[in-house]
Amino acid sequence: MKKRISMLALTIALVLPNFIDAQDSNFGNWLIYIGNKKINSKWNIHNEIQYRNYDAIGDLEQLLIRTGLGYTFNEGKNNILLGYGYILSENYIGGTDNKVSINEHRIFQQFTSKQSIGSVSLNHRYRFEQRFVEDDFKMRFRYFLGLNIPFSETSKCYFSAYNELFINTKSAIFDRNRVFGGLGYNLNKNIKLETGYMNQFFENSSRDQFNVIAFINF
Repeated sequence: MKKRISMLALTIALVLPNFIDAQDSNFGNWLIYIGNKKINSKWNIHNEIQYRNYDAIGDLEQLLIRTGLGYTFNEGKNNILLGYGYILSENYIGGTDNKVSINEHRIFQQFTSKQSIGSVSLNHRYRFEQRFVEDDFKMRFRYFLGLNIPFSETSKCYFSAYNELFINTKSAIFDRNRVFGGLGYNLNKNIKLETGYMNQFFENSSRDQFNVIAFINF
């Protein structure tokens, strides 16, 4: 048990971005649903809804809806997926209480790979996005590394952590970095819940989030 806790702490320390010197930080809340519907042993439909708030709840920052068609291979260890996302952002204007709504349509391609090192589960995700933000077009690459460490061989509880790096294809190459640490619980083989702290680090600022995530397989 101590070895697993030490491994988790070491991993978070390695992936944690240097946001101590960030100019600004505030705390928000993300409620996330991630679903997966198996069509057969190879094909699946991904579906996802994220409700993001500037504060605990009730002050919308972003609504994200994402779906896609995936193909699994290599005995279930790898998956390629083509997807679409709609994102509504409510951005504050300057230092005022006024907001402006930004609509984004997004096409993305991703490859995921699963690994196991003892009882530790690793998940790699490579995602390439084509973003239609109002009248602007942008492209972005994302790399996600996540890990789950069970409390014990028989426990339904586990530690969860991830780091995700966002890279733009144009100037201002660095877009953002997200690091998360929390706890998860396997309700059954098809449903698991996670909750924890996430920091989203931008070039000159950072934002703290409390995340609640539900994963459901149909």
